[in-house]
Amino acid sequence: MGAARAGEGDRPAAPQAAGETRVLLQGRRLVRRFGSHTALALVDVEVRAGEVVALVGPNGAGKSTLLAILAGALRPSEGSVVAGDPRPRVGWVPQRPAQYGHLTPRENVELFARLEGMSGPAAQAERILREVGLEAEARRASQLSVGNQQRLNLAIGLLGDPDVLLLDEPTASLDPKGRRRLWELVAQARRNAGGIVFATHDLAEARRVADRLLVLLDGRIMFAGAPAEEDGRLAEVFE
Repeated sequence: MGAARAGEGDRPAAPQAAGETRVLLQGRRLVRRFGSHTALALVDVEVRAGEVVALVGPNGAGKSTLLAILAGALRPSEGSVVAGDPRPRVGWVPQRPAQYGHLTPRENVELFARLEGMSGPAAQAERILREVGLEAEARRASQLSVGNQQRLNLAIGLLGDPDVLLLDEPTASLDPKGRRRLWELVAQARRNAGGIVFATHDLAEARRVADRLLVLLDGRIMFAGAPAEEDGRLAEVFE
């Protein structure tokens, strides 16, 4: 949650050839087991600067597990996460609220800014809360609607202007206005050469927003490529 440098155990990626888009983060042959259940099976993913990647799949496909591993919140059973050079700041926005319920949105954001060692936490909070439309919200986080709790999650994830933004089902609890604002922020991050990975079970949304699709089913990659390369065969995955 929030922006952080990629973990110390992550190896730097190989230098990029001239003209190539910079690789910010890579997952290589990732496997994650929970007891006898395999949630991810030999998954490769690459996050490049200025690119939006959609992780698409039904519930239980492994999307949240993959995001948690890329965020450094969960260790893979096998495989590795490789950070670019210089190491990117990673912002993670989980699907469930990851905030202090007894604090207001402003108090939450200021607290996370201080924990990240950022200068001017009050100014950081004002800017970020304005971006997500919560600058006037004075209620405790526990009293917010589900949609506004998700906006607060997003505000915390945007702290420090992360190079890589990981979003888990970011539009699931948002109204149409909130969705539009979310994709505006994603577009802004992309223009600033950030890399964005978001999980969704909405194939139409993924086709509309993403530069690249990574479709998961039962922890395995069923398709990887540009939306234009997907000819409609994947609709059966969601039936």
